[in-house]
Amino acid sequence: MPTPYEQDFYTWTQEQAALLRAGRVSELDLANLAEEVESMGRSEKRELESRMAVIICHLLKLLIQTNRTAANEKSWINSLDVQRDDLADHLQDNPGLKTPAIMKAALAKAWKRGRDEAIRETDLDRDDFPTENPFGLDQIMDPTFLPPGPHSV
Repeated sequence: MPTPYEQDFYTWTQEQAALLRAGRVSELDLANLAEEVESMGRSEKRELESRMAVIICHLLKLLIQTNRTAANEKSWINSLDVQRDDLADHLQDNPGLKTPAIMKAALAKAWKRGRDEAIRETDLDRDDFPTENPFGLDQIMDPTFLPPGPHSV
């Protein structure tokens, strides 16, 4: 027989919230509640990695794709602005993510995903892209940083 957690997650969440507010701690589904709280933290970390990956993708396209149009470049730079603003907001809302270990791990995951996405989007040869991340965390976060090269925007 499925548990309320397995049967109707939404209703389960509402019941757990009501129990917490009422101080009825002994009635809580502690095992599943702990899992969901941990899952929420992982979700915040994934958002950090995802935003970094988009930034890396666009920085790589600006660095590597020399035959880009002005419209492409403008779109990438606009996306960089949005992603950097959203990343700064996300870190402000979740300062625990700013620890060096978490940021280093997030950057490593974001590098792989961002590089792979840039390769897919440009149709350039994989060997045209650096194998090591040329962008430091400060550059990724810096709203004024663009890689070297001509910029029409």
